[in-house]
Amino acid sequence: MQYQKRDWEVIDYQGYILPNTGGKYFRGPQPKTLDKGKYFVCLGAAQTFGCYCENPYPILLQEKLNFPVLNLGYSGAGPLFFLQNPSLIEYINNAKFAIVQVMSGRSESNSLFDSGGREYLTRLSDGVKIGADLAYKELLEKRDRSYVETIITETRQNWVKHFQELLQIIEVPKILFWFSVREPFYQEKYTSSDVAALFGRYPHLVNSKMIDEIRKYSDRYVECTSSRGMPQLLISRFTNKPAIIDPGREDLRKLYGNSQLFNRYYPSPEMQIDATNILEKTCQQFLV
Repeated sequence: MQYQKRDWEVIDYQGYILPNTGGKYFRGPQPKTLDKGKYFVCLGAAQTFGCYCENPYPILLQEKLNFPVLNLGYSGAGPLFFLQNPSLIEYINNAKFAIVQVMSGRSESNSLFDSGGREYLTRLSDGVKIGADLAYKELLEKRDRSYVETIITETRQNWVKHFQELLQIIEVPKILFWFSVREPFYQEKYTSSDVAALFGRYPHLVNSKMIDEIRKYSDRYVECTSSRGMPQLLISRFTNKPAIIDPGREDLRKLYGNSQLFNRYYPSPEMQIDATNILEKTCQQFLV
């Protein structure tokens, strides 16, 4: 489990291998039951996984609903990740209902990069593995705006297609969940080397038009836009003092430095509470 090695000083994610998933680790605690219809499922990326949070929204909802949860939040996941893993779809369709986080567009493949459904890309021209931030930063630096716009349009189209397919293959009631510090509408900027202006805040590259194209395939749509508790000071669980975290990948060190004292990216514990409070009423509708 990629996050556990990086974050061990701050938190124990209680990771476990979910049976029949090819050895994939997921965040614990492991559900008390996985009997059909006896749990609900949350699928998404790090925001659902709950980086740096003792109690992410899936666990908080489990407590409020008094109903077991399976947290399928996975590092860097986009919709294609779940489509490529039929065993995960089986777990999702055995649940009572599903919360489907709106996942990042940078985790999508295109004619330049193969994502494998996740953020860590393979550059098709030479087979080099490269993180999405660095990959698109280099693209902005080396190619003209027209070319970059073409790649972004292709990437967004692929994301919409795969997200529509994912929502259609999920047979149980599903809540499409926007969880971000920003509203869905944003205007990307094609400034040389400024990948943040291109991507926007998480979910990267996703805008309101894309949401309109996928939400009709869900049973409910819920938005949580919050920045409460950000930035989050990282505290060692061993010393109760501020902790310094290494990003864990060379491309991320190159872009953002070798150490982090604050979490400025993942939802804070307070944001996870906000998400829970917004989702609870809608979830209750599927338990009656």
